[in-house]
Amino acid sequence: MDKSFYTNRKNIILLATLCCVLWGSAYPSIKIGYILFHVGANDIGSKLTFAGYRFTMAGVFVLLLSVLTKKKIFNFNRKQFGQVISLGFLQTALQYIFFYIGMSYTTGVRGSIINGTGTFISILLAHFIYKNDRLNFNKVVGCIVGFSGVIIVNLNGQSSGGTSFSFKGEGFILISTVIFAISAIYGKRITQKSDPSIVTGYQLFIGGIILTALGFILGGRLQGFTLQSTLLLIYMALLSSVAFVLWTQLLTYNKVGLISVFNFLIPVFGTLLSALFLGENIFDLRILIALILVCYGIFLVYKVKREDRLD
Repeated sequence: MDKSFYTNRKNIILLATLCCVLWGSAYPSIKIGYILFHVGANDIGSKLTFAGYRFTMAGVFVLLLSVLTKKKIFNFNRKQFGQVISLGFLQTALQYIFFYIGMSYTTGVRGSIINGTGTFISILLAHFIYKNDRLNFNKVVGCIVGFSGVIIVNLNGQSSGGTSFSFKGEGFILISTVIFAISAIYGKRITQKSDPSIVTGYQLFIGGIILTALGFILGGRLQGFTLQSTLLLIYMALLSSVAFVLWTQLLTYNKVGLISVFNFLIPVFGTLLSALFLGENIFDLRILIALILVCYGIFLVYKVKREDRLD
């Protein structure tokens, strides 16, 4: 599809929301996957192996689709391929290494809230890197409102784990959000001269291989391959491939700030879908309030002149 498809306002909202729904579905999928593959709560090696299988398969799916659509997947010079390897190491491997280790040393509530700060970081970086993506009043207020929704969706009446800060826990989660924000900016730069889908396929594949190898080194293994667990793994690979391809396309043709704000929807959909698939209470007022706040935050960020919306 051409550039106009990914810069159409309605398409941006629909595609970005679809990405967030898919990423949100990863929350319950991962929890179910840990049960089906017998991954222990503190078994970081197996968690990385699980993630590695998922992203390696996702990369293969994207590259196969590129081949089927007659795209040249080997049309890279040495510099471009080096950039793709760096992106795979950053966006997939390094980010998830810090994320999985961090989540092993903190609570889900704290992890989700800190992870939500990644949107602020992306928008702030874009302000300093791109002259046409500056901060303004609507962006600042929209981010605050959206982040309020992230906090509310995590207020489940349970303790957030005290007030102490753990570098291996909250610190690692914060590092993973910074890496994601930086890699999003870096990915946008790379895809200006390379096909976004092919770049996505390679970075997922390379990152997945690194995660799998590290998982094996740490003694991780996946056990319990059945039809059910295999189908779940395939679904998780597909959701990653579709979401990352669409998200990369959106970042390529639009301002980082306008796309990144949709990240606030991920924990909301994650909570909602976890309630649906894990048998939790779905009629929760905080989910509705959080969704309203996040959507209003996105609306505020999008209240810009039409001619200022595109790169």
